[in-house]
Amino acid sequence: MELFNVNRRNFLKMTGISAGGLILGWSVPKFAIAATADNEHSLNAYLLISTDNTITLFSPNPEIGQGVKTALPMIIAEELEADWQAVVVKQSTIDSKLYKRQAAGGSRSVNVSWDKLRYAGASAKLMLIKAASLEWQVAEAECFAENAHVIHKATQRKLSYGELAEKAALLDVPADKQVKLKSVNEYNLIGKRVGGVDNAAIVTGQPLFGIDQQIPNMLYATYAKCPAYNGKPISANLAEVKQQPGVIDAFIIKGSRSPRQLPHGVAIVGTSTWAVFKAKQILKVKWDTKKAAKDSLTQLQAQAGKFALHDKGDQALLTQGDVKQGFKQAEQTVSSLYTYPYLAHTPLEPMNASAWYTGDALHIWAPAQIPQGGKSLAAKYCKLDESKVVFHQTRVGGGFGRRLANDYVMEAVAISKQIKQPVQYVSTREEDTTHDHYRPSAFFKMKAGIDKQGKISAWQEHFITLGGNKKAGGPAGRILPEFPAPLLSNFELTQSLVKSRMPIGAMRAPISNGVAFPLQSFLHEISTAAKRDHLEFLLEILGDPVWLKPNNKDSLHTGRAAEVLKLAATKAGWGKPLAKGQGMGIAFYFSHSTPVAQVVELSVDSNKKIKLHKITVAADAGPIVNLSGAEHQCQGSVIDGISIAMGQEITFTNGVVEQTNFDDYPLQRINGIPEIEVHFIQSDFQPTGLGEPALPPTAPALCNAIAAATGERVYQLPLNKSGFSL
Repeated sequence: MELFNVNRRNFLKMTGISAGGLILGWSVPKFAIAATADNEHSLNAYLLISTDNTITLFSPNPEIGQGVKTALPMIIAEELEADWQAVVVKQSTIDSKLYKRQAAGGSRSVNVSWDKLRYAGASAKLMLIKAASLEWQVAEAECFAENAHVIHKATQRKLSYGELAEKAALLDVPADKQVKLKSVNEYNLIGKRVGGVDNAAIVTGQPLFGIDQQIPNMLYATYAKCPAYNGKPISANLAEVKQQPGVIDAFIIKGSRSPRQLPHGVAIVGTSTWAVFKAKQILKVKWDTKKAAKDSLTQLQAQAGKFALHDKGDQALLTQGDVKQGFKQAEQTVSSLYTYPYLAHTPLEPMNASAWYTGDALHIWAPAQIPQGGKSLAAKYCKLDESKVVFHQTRVGGGFGRRLANDYVMEAVAISKQIKQPVQYVSTREEDTTHDHYRPSAFFKMKAGIDKQGKISAWQEHFITLGGNKKAGGPAGRILPEFPAPLLSNFELTQSLVKSRMPIGAMRAPISNGVAFPLQSFLHEISTAAKRDHLEFLLEILGDPVWLKPNNKDSLHTGRAAEVLKLAATKAGWGKPLAKGQGMGIAFYFSHSTPVAQVVELSVDSNKKIKLHKITVAADAGPIVNLSGAEHQCQGSVIDGISIAMGQEITFTNGVVEQTNFDDYPLQRINGIPEIEVHFIQSDFQPTGLGEPALPPTAPALCNAIAAATGERVYQLPLNKSGFSL
């Protein structure tokens, strides 16, 4: 890891400030980050120390509820020996040169920042210790750091970091080999339960979110898009709309070639969000739908059904061994067809962004997952150099992959560019639900052979995906190899594509959020047919501890998977006697480099009403930074998984989505959520993500429990299509 510093004189020349400081950087310009006042000293792009010893830590990644605004600064503070109670955390600026990747997606924030932030804190601490040793004319070994002070062991003299920062600026940055990182047993902060740094501001209604932003002279806007995806407005009753109370302007905006960047539509601008929402209700638009999507779900499902008549698709994805021979060796076979639906993201904070185009500059305030992408798109649209675009990252009221696209940012930018005033754009819930980038649907035709020992002798899988117009890309594809394929002697996976122009996109735990249900349910169906205990059956398949991809620590390690299965089963009381109508189901999945197992305990009455008693989660995500945040991420994922399993489905006819709001696309209410108990195996592996991996196992564990309680196998989601309810 390359670090460098800048001497005080040259730094002051470059930044024009009057205060000294210690500057460190990681593959960033040597001016790193400027001090903001005479009493503040910038140690690096992540640190600012004031003379009163207040330490400001900057979190570079968007906070979308996954807790990184707390967890990432905790990593720095641990190695820095900062006093967490005196730490102030702020969202950093959006600057790709300074911070490289600033994004929220893929559960990668802690994983990719772990080493970098540890060295940031530890290197700064070492330089502060050296500065103190020079001040006291003693050896560095005679000094140690504690609670943002450097202390001389023999005399107990101490200096605060605020008193030392300027002197430390004159020192060379230590090489990596000189920096000693803490061992796990030396942690004082990491692994503890720490409240979110924004918690107090959230509960007291402080303006943290995108929708909270207020700009002087700001107007408000909303945007109407063609009901069928990618249609274009030809004309509209703009004069009538402009006459509505509080409306200032209404106009057509020509979109970009990609609707994911800027969709075609009609903007309405007014003095309040309520005014433009009301005006939108009387908006009448003549749409050009020649290039719009015209898909109907029933037709796509009919095509999928025809493909499902065949055990094999036209594209081979993975083949190993001799499947035909494996079926010949089978004592019995199990064949089933599973399916899951299209889904919408529906984050609770509506899609919104604020923009202020001045002609020669642009400011954006947005709850984005990829702010750097939004900044780049906006600069090109306004024909500005990116240095003239300032992106103010706000806290995000839920992303789940919806805000990976920056269409909502561009809608605000396009409106502000037109009116040349600051504007806040807010989408209606109906507009967002009907113009999402949906999790695609799929069908799984699966067949397995079971030998005399109750083991899988052959597995044949026909994956039928309803996503993509030319190929099954992104969230409509597969992540290979995935369990159990590499551990079976005879395996064949083929694919068929049902072409569709409906927009699709990544959703929390992309691909895994759908695939886990058929794969883990079918495994339970096989073990039931073989009259095997399902936990024992899964552990037998996992076998000896190995990486599925040799030397690739981002692949599944069978030993880690086995341990989370055993932990979840033990904590849940797997195998205990249950009353009639009760059942336990277990499932596990490997997503975003983290194995997670779940046990669902429930009961089902004669009317198919489900009562969830308890859900037990076990995960191995390496060292846990913030235990409170980690638990909450797993619990939130399970709740999302319950919503997905029970009643969520997007349908469409002639390219028009039929669900509009939470009345016909329900989120699970708190009264249907059971106790969710979370356990972690804190292994020595690199920390991995927790914002997504606990979602995929929920649906199959739930459905396996239903099968155990009732004997009825669930082959399609959502469960309400089979008559089940909570």
